[in-house]
Amino acid sequence: MQAEPTMWQYRFRNHFKMGILYLVLTIGAFIMLMPFLWMLSTSLKAPNEITMRTIKWIPETFRWENYRTAWNAAPFATYFSNSFVIAITCTIIEVMLSSLAAYAFAKFDFFGKNVLFVLFLGTMMIPGEVMLIPNYLTMVKFGWIDTYYSLIIPWTVSVFSIFLLRQFFMSIPHELYEAAILDGCGRFKYLIKVMLPLSKPALVTVMLFKFIGSWNAFLWVLIMTNTPKMRTVPVGLTYFVSDVGTQYNLLMAASAFAMAPIVVLFLLLQKQFIQGIARSGLKG
Repeated sequence: MQAEPTMWQYRFRNHFKMGILYLVLTIGAFIMLMPFLWMLSTSLKAPNEITMRTIKWIPETFRWENYRTAWNAAPFATYFSNSFVIAITCTIIEVMLSSLAAYAFAKFDFFGKNVLFVLFLGTMMIPGEVMLIPNYLTMVKFGWIDTYYSLIIPWTVSVFSIFLLRQFFMSIPHELYEAAILDGCGRFKYLIKVMLPLSKPALVTVMLFKFIGSWNAFLWVLIMTNTPKMRTVPVGLTYFVSDVGTQYNLLMAASAFAMAPIVVLFLLLQKQFIQGIARSGLKG
């Protein structure tokens, strides 16, 4: 008979497996970080260093003035203001509407609920580009071109957010709902007092997805806006791209401070974000 492994053999195998795992994760993290490191490196370079044949990660001289030049090259204060207004407003409205819809699909019984939910999910298979022309014509008829209405209202409902919140709401024991109703708690009050406080991780996940999506929106904003006063940060980055060439150092500098709010927001909410994804049953 083969002898059982001793304690030190078990520990060696366990540490070896964990070492391999951490090595793979470290390599993967480094690969993921390389584009961001290259962006930061390029943002501090002189124009002649960018066009060199050999890759040079560390600039000869750190040109911090590239950030000031990029900020002053276009009205980025206006772009940031518009991006924050649009992203925050879309996030708040979508969380409200998605919570109500998900609550109905998760806790109510009504005729055709499952069929309607499947139809909702089916809309996720329609590419967004297909809806550009119909949505544009609708905005023209409403007279909303170059206004906040066209940049906010069409994007205040998300089937993905409804689906994610529904999955999370269904994980909450139904006995709580029945007990609350028997105690005289109304359905809307139960949503506000019980469901939403218990669903903070899912709500944070929805908010994070929506804020990032609204902040990074480019094509729709480009189509809907005619003047710089209504444009957002992603559209403002195109200022450094022209027919005669691209100012890569200034473009990377502008991209760095454009993504800063997203990085800060994710670092603050990453714990709730991971919990929301894990408990909603979604897999990457």
